Amino acid sequence: MLKAREIALALGAGRTTPRAVLETCLAAIAARDADVRAFCALDVAAVRATAEGDFAGTALAGLPFAVKDIIDTRDLPTAYGSPIFAGHRPRADAPVVGQARRAGGLLLGKTVTTELAFLKPSETRNPRRLTHSPGGSSSGSAAAVAAGMVPFAIGTQTGGSVIRPASYCGVTGYKPTYRLLPALGMKTFSWHLDTMGLFGAGVEDVAFVASALTGRDLSIERFGTAPRIGVLATARDGAASADAHGALSAAARAAAAAGARVVALTLPPELEAADAVHGTIQDFEAALALMDEVTHHRDLLSDGIRTHLEQAAAITPEAYDEARRIGKRGRHALGDLFGQVDALLTFSAPGTAPEGFSSTGSPMFNRLWTLMGCPTVNITGLSGADGLPMGVQLVGRFGRDQAALSAAALVERAIAA
Repeated sequence: MLKAREIALALGAGRTTPRAVLETCLAAIAARDADVRAFCALDVAAVRATAEGDFAGTALAGLPFAVKDIIDTRDLPTAYGSPIFAGHRPRADAPVVGQARRAGGLLLGKTVTTELAFLKPSETRNPRRLTHSPGGSSSGSAAAVAAGMVPFAIGTQTGGSVIRPASYCGVTGYKPTYRLLPALGMKTFSWHLDTMGLFGAGVEDVAFVASALTGRDLSIERFGTAPRIGVLATARDGAASADAHGALSAAARAAAAAGARVVALTLPPELEAADAVHGTIQDFEAALALMDEVTHHRDLLSDGIRTHLEQAAAITPEAYDEARRIGKRGRHALGDLFGQVDALLTFSAPGTAPEGFSSTGSPMFNRLWTLMGCPTVNITGLSGADGLPMGVQLVGRFGRDQAALSAAALVERAIAA
């Protein structure tokens, strides 16, 4: 994989050029993307011309990146993974794309998303094993980074669409605190849940890129005192495979050996209740956000999403409002839980990437943290019995992204030691 931070620093120091890095990316795309199918839009001539520009003084210094095709770009088509929007050309970049360009990022292309960022599997294949799913809905973004086609990519998460594909493809996925990266300019599915996220080779890479985009100091810090990490038990743990349990145990042991204070915790009932209402909030909002597509383009929707949205339209405002109240009580309980620890460690996915392409996998271990809006990081370095990557998920406190990234880096280093 290409290391975003290392390459950007080399670009800034003049040890390489944007055009040279771009050609490395394009060579990887030429060699692998016919099989992986991570990209849905490229304009090679245009990006080569842009690579000759002046990136002096910018943090990313001409570093190539890719953007999920659920996010608007002014000079590349944005089809939202749906034939309804085939050939659609937005008039403006989404703010997160503008942030990346302003920081000196070089937009290389658009990556494949599932249909309207929902559950229908995309054409993308897992570069770790082409017969297996890359996850979804940020299928192409995770796969492009895993295949060494781009140093970083932007994706989105409404349930588990950053952390799960990151685990399946063996890359670092970072879902920041809700709205740390602006969600304007993406095709809305659920406005209280939709969150921009980043994919990179390691924790330092996503932290570096997030700092460059936002102007915030999100650099990795060494802890002066041993961080407290809670290994979390939930009602869904029985659905996790032996591989997932083994990875979580191995990560906890490694963190403890590295000096972290590791304790066992159980998810409070208020948070179990919040987990259960994620779907109510998501689907009520999706039925409204995608009302026009259901009303005017029914025949261009897949059977799965059309049926799901029609059923979602039956959710009452009273049920939605109660779900929002349950979510709020969950956030209060999570605040109390973080009074005991600095970070939580849990499953990224129920297991390694599923074989075949009938499913993108389950977000059961991600959706609560999307609803809570807190930062989460998929940590790499572990694998299942089948040899495929098996990530673990670190959860941080709302708004404490630097601390969460620093704790994730500690666990990443401990696993690699």
